[in-house]
Amino acid sequence: MNTEYTAIITKDDDWWLGWIEEVPGANAQERTKEELIISLKEAVKDIIDLRRQMMRSEIKDNFEELLLVV
Repeated sequence: MNTEYTAIITKDDDWWLGWIEEVPGANAQERTKEELIISLKEAVKDIIDLRRQMMRSEIKDNFEELLLVV
C-alpha cells in the first residue's frame, strides 16, 4: 500500500532539513536533498512500525485488525 505524506524541506547553510507534517517525530537532516528524501521515508516507516509494535504490545491479544481506506 502506498500512502502519501507531506514533506516540508528547507536548506540551512550546508544542510538540508525536513520533516513530515502528518507524522510527529519524522524529521531528518542531510547534506543533500536526495539523501534527505531517503532519510525522511525511512523515518516515516520506522516511526509507524514502532508505534504499531508499541500499541500491539500494550493491548496484548485482545484486538481486531481492520484496513481503513481514507
